[in-house]
Amino acid sequence: MKRRSQIRPKKHHRVRNTILTIIGLLFVVGIGLGAYAYTKVNNTITKMQKTSTTTKSADKITNSKKPVSYLLLGTDTGELGRSYKGRTDTMIVMTINPKTKTTTMTSIPRDTLVTVSGQQMKINAAYAYGSAASATQAVEDLLDIDINGGYILINMGGLVKMVDAVGGVDVTSPLTFTTEGDDTQADSKNQYSFVSGKTYHMDGEEALAFARMRHEDPNGDYGRQMRQQLVIKAILKNSAQVGTVFNDSFLTTVSNNVQTDVSTKSMKNLALSYRDAFGTVKQDQLKGTTQSISGLGSTEVMSQTEIDRVHKAITTQMAQ
Repeated sequence: MKRRSQIRPKKHHRVRNTILTIIGLLFVVGIGLGAYAYTKVNNTITKMQKTSTTTKSADKITNSKKPVSYLLLGTDTGELGRSYKGRTDTMIVMTINPKTKTTTMTSIPRDTLVTVSGQQMKINAAYAYGSAASATQAVEDLLDIDINGGYILINMGGLVKMVDAVGGVDVTSPLTFTTEGDDTQADSKNQYSFVSGKTYHMDGEEALAFARMRHEDPNGDYGRQMRQQLVIKAILKNSAQVGTVFNDSFLTTVSNNVQTDVSTKSMKNLALSYRDAFGTVKQDQLKGTTQSISGLGSTEVMSQTEIDRVHKAITTQMAQ
């Protein structure tokens, strides 16, 4: 077991966590870029873009500096020989309000019960059986919301160097735990320990271990969701100082493993007009009760009261 000290210099490692890279690339575009750097990033973005029916309307929204929402998707493919399409085990609705200068992240449990095209399934399967659009539709239908900005999808194989590229991240652990013995860390080179209330300067490997552990968390997958959000908040905090993100190998990796319908224009608008909203990042999550459902196994079933609560929280953020 490898024990990390409190606040230590970063090391450079490869990153494999499902969510850690999704945010950084979206918001660094246009932040203090010279012409050469912008051209390089623009070429990368072009490779990973897939225009959808949302793209043009999202451009108008960000041009007008109105509240905007995105669906962040992380698939479980790309590592350990997994090359199948995969499921979106990370699903986060992110709402950004430039007027109130706040950003809210709302995690959707991967095992949430939904109905897609008349078939009951866990929400993380909506992408596997369809596309990013069908995953977005499933979230919109569940919460009765409009995700008006688009989606960002990344697979595990593409999560390389981002935490290291932003100089590592400082995160305060909400609980004491060790990753040793947790099978989610079976492929990790090192095992890590964390103490509740202590702040750690994490490189990519340590951030992966921190955000991925589930079985030793008393709140299970809900606890893991909140730790993922803590890492994302830390990346957002550092995203304005990411000069090292523009190296060719990093950009090539990102362009090969990220898919989004967010246009270059919207990304520039976000970076230039919404960056103050990243100063205050609030966390939320949809919570249900665990039930065993025939054919699906352990499933999170959401009450209408909980769905209404999250619907109100998101729509209020979008209306202000």
